[in-house]
Amino acid sequence: MKTTHKLAIAGAAMALTMASPAVLAAARDYVSVVGSSTVYPFATVVAERFGKSTGNATPKVESTGSGGGMKLFCSGVGTEHPDVTNASRRMKSSEFKLCQDNGVKDVIEVLIGYDGIVVANSKAKAPMKLTRKDLFLALALQVPGPDGKLIANPNKTWKDVNSALPDTKIEVLGPPPTSGTRDAFSELAMEGGAKKFADLKALRKSKDADEIKALMAKHGIPASAFNKKGKKVFKAVAHAIREDGHYIEAGENDNLIVQKLEANPNALGIFGFSFLDQNSDKVQGSIVEGVEPEFETIANKSYPISRPLYFYVKKAHMGVVPGIEGYLAEFSSEKAWGEEGYLADKGMIPMPAELRAQFASAIKNKQSMTGEGL
Repeated sequence: MKTTHKLAIAGAAMALTMASPAVLAAARDYVSVVGSSTVYPFATVVAERFGKSTGNATPKVESTGSGGGMKLFCSGVGTEHPDVTNASRRMKSSEFKLCQDNGVKDVIEVLIGYDGIVVANSKAKAPMKLTRKDLFLALALQVPGPDGKLIANPNKTWKDVNSALPDTKIEVLGPPPTSGTRDAFSELAMEGGAKKFADLKALRKSKDADEIKALMAKHGIPASAFNKKGKKVFKAVAHAIREDGHYIEAGENDNLIVQKLEANPNALGIFGFSFLDQNSDKVQGSIVEGVEPEFETIANKSYPISRPLYFYVKKAHMGVVPGIEGYLAEFSSEKAWGEEGYLADKGMIPMPAELRAQFASAIKNKQSMTGEGL
């Protein structure tokens, strides 16, 4: 009898191991969501509304950062892997390939709205008035020296960066490399500042090998960094953040950044507009290129550091893990992401009506992304 029992257990374990991904996914009775710390508060309020209004298990939402969420999401299909990942930037081609390699063949991409990236400080001091060039000169690992060659960033105070700025130490608390906010800040703010230097701008546009090499030599960029696309060499320069204590990685915890800004009025912090909106009694956003970070300026794209927000859904789990379709329907409803929806009250900038209709249709029709254009 004991032998028969052991064989039965072994057989059951083998059956579970060999089961289809759909069968494995069915072992979980709640929706698992990971990803961006910026999207986290939006995903959480949708999960809570869905749970209360339907009686279903409230989806479990975890803040892992966009990059961390993509890694978890693309690691496979089945109970042990999440159903949805949030991102404060679009999925990268390398992440799409990771999904494909690990059997996550069908992924539904949904643009959910927009957010601005703010450079905030305590309300104990006046808001900073910055340009993207100021931010590049303050935070880049290397900056052009007097002769145009790149040198280790010598700027210690904001006045070193721009004589019109305060003579206070550069101290910026920001997200780590795994964060979508960091990716977007690098692309929108740091690249925007680096392009203010004519030779770096020319390097970004160049596809001529000889011109790229000449511009690299002019800036003292090692020949080993050569790439046939000047844009990649440019991005390597623009995205490299200094590591000498003037930029402090604060993890994926925006609450911690706010606490530190309150404790140190001279420090600045980088996070999403939605979080600024929720903490407007404690912190304020810097004016960038003469534009304040506000709901209207992000919506009309006059604020220069704004980005799209996404979530990605594992099609293989839909119809298997209970609640996914209902959670997505709640998220894509007008009462949630519409112009007068509760997500706008939380600080998310709604998409135009035609885009909302387009992505609601993609959810309803389970329209998988192809990876083209990533």
